Amino acid sequence: MQRIKKGDTVEVIAGKDKGERGQVVRMLNAEERVIVGGVNVVKRHQKARQQGGQTIPASIIEKDAPLHVSNVMLVCPSCGKATRVGFRVREDGRKVRVCKKCNADIE
Repeated sequence: MQRIKKGDTVEVIAGKDKGERGQVVRMLNAEERVIVGGVNVVKRHQKARQQGGQTIPASIIEKDAPLHVSNVMLVCPSCGKATRVGFRVREDGRKVRVCKKCNADIE
């Protein structure tokens, strides 16, 4: 089970965007990276190209770049603080994530 999943709210704890919060848009598990919406935005130059008989002009686009998973920390939905994540096995046998600050389950 992963500590951070797609859809979680996370806070950046290191780097140029330190302190910013956003939602995980995509997980890159093989590279141990996450893409957080609105955080670590970079500009990329795009060439002019042909698409379906139309010419799309050259432009500069902004996109979210991946962050290493160690540079983000999960924000607990119960207490609203950035926290470490633990695990607990419930009575019904399900393994759930747990907030280390308020001891609440993270669904």
